[in-house]
Amino acid sequence: MLNQMPVSRNAMVTTPHYIASAVGSSILQQGGSAVDAAIAISAALGVVYPHMTGLGGDAFFLVHDGQSGRIAAYNGSGRSAAGINADTFKSMGMSAIPQRGVLSAITVPGMVDAWWEVWNRFGKLEWAVLLEPAARYAEQGCPVSRNLRLWMERDEELITGYAPLRRIYAPEGTLLREGDLLLQPELAASIRLLQSGGRKAFYTGELAERIAAAMLEDGGMLTAKDFADHRGAWVEPVSTDYRGYQVHQMPPNSQGFSMLMMLNMLENINLSAVARTSPEFYHLMAEVVKKAFRDRDRYLTDPDFRKIPLEHLLSKAYGNELWNEIHAAPPSAQPFISQTMGQDTAYAAVVDGDGHAVSFIQSLYFDFGSAYVPGGTGIIMQNRGSFFSLDPKDANVLEPGKRSFHTLMPGMVTRNGKPCLLVGTQGGEGQPQTQLSVLTGVLDYGLTVQEAIGLPRWVYGRTWGEDGDTMRVENRFHDDVCDTLARWGHQVEAVSPWDGIMGQSQGIAISEDGMISGAADPRGDGMAIGW
Repeated sequence: MLNQMPVSRNAMVTTPHYIASAVGSSILQQGGSAVDAAIAISAALGVVYPHMTGLGGDAFFLVHDGQSGRIAAYNGSGRSAAGINADTFKSMGMSAIPQRGVLSAITVPGMVDAWWEVWNRFGKLEWAVLLEPAARYAEQGCPVSRNLRLWMERDEELITGYAPLRRIYAPEGTLLREGDLLLQPELAASIRLLQSGGRKAFYTGELAERIAAAMLEDGGMLTAKDFADHRGAWVEPVSTDYRGYQVHQMPPNSQGFSMLMMLNMLENINLSAVARTSPEFYHLMAEVVKKAFRDRDRYLTDPDFRKIPLEHLLSKAYGNELWNEIHAAPPSAQPFISQTMGQDTAYAAVVDGDGHAVSFIQSLYFDFGSAYVPGGTGIIMQNRGSFFSLDPKDANVLEPGKRSFHTLMPGMVTRNGKPCLLVGTQGGEGQPQTQLSVLTGVLDYGLTVQEAIGLPRWVYGRTWGEDGDTMRVENRFHDDVCDTLARWGHQVEAVSPWDGIMGQSQGIAISEDGMISGAADPRGDGMAIGW
């Protein structure tokens, strides 16, 4: 399963949608930096990929500064409303936060703030220039892509049952088809306000006022003060060494550290000696995932509210301890029940001619987020806050002004201080697993980044309505692999690469001689462009 892999000397862009890739390429060719291109891509994805991301969501950025050689990380996740806690929902007779509607939209969107901050630090072009392609595609329209149509079909009842979504995605009473023109005039007007008003327009200006007023009228929780008080944060990445490379992730509240824990376990084995599509490989992956997720689910939340023992979790000694637990047991599935979570995300990466590299990711959490659009803004609000627990014993219990356990995790790999691989993916709990698949494909099995993205994938975990965990593997190899895994105690399901469960991954590799390779996932609508 391969796309053609472009290789270039100067710059590279890869995104999950071909229009967004073209937008990023255009910004670079206008003299913009990799961060300029990333912001323009991010805004464009909110228009052409609205089921996965948008102004109402969050975003995380990893930026390698080509001048200083340092990696900067920006956490653009929003906090819960200041006036609510777990008892707010319990008093309404609820045992969990709703997954859709205005009551699921309880965290401030952090993406616009993230754009503003990374642009102020690393941008070159004018702010308004970066948002112009997104505004234009919202006003003049863009074609419905294959992936958008797939999710519209799945969410037809959601879309047709709510007027603001129905007006956009089923304007004549039936869903738009692949290739039909998608027009978003209200969203275009909101982007125009951002062009002229910058960050203030979203957090203290007209958009903030309209969103807060609509949410108050509709029984929501977020207030104008919640928007005005929002600030993202520059943070220090977390990292581990693996086979002579340094692998970098966002720190908590991101789940990125869980993938680093997996690498620490796998460093104890010559993985390249294990056949990549063998039952032994998939069993091994399932077991290291379980060990890492056990600690992730126990500790992960906003580190401002709970201490997370990262030094211990990321130590090589603890990785060895966990590996010994796996290695000492015969090949049999160990019991574990994971949390269910949303998986709808957009990841992209950019490298420019000045040595800057950006690995970034954004999301509404669920497909179409909360499905709530406030006040004629055209902005779909995220439902990230629905993942908060109402159990006071849980680390991720809902508290005022708190950032939730976050699935978003852009990745970056360096060697001798220089970036050599940017990688990320859609997929909720699949994100650390797919990154693991791509990273080991490149670093252990010697594949190109495009070949690694095209490898048969797995996702271990639990989906909504299931009592236990299932190991889902792509149906691209012999049945005896699944039969062996089942005999070892795994609940196994073979799935199509095209049904969305495995998500979409993108990546950029940079060789020691400076050649840049870009890869887009053939499972999606993406494209890599380099020159």
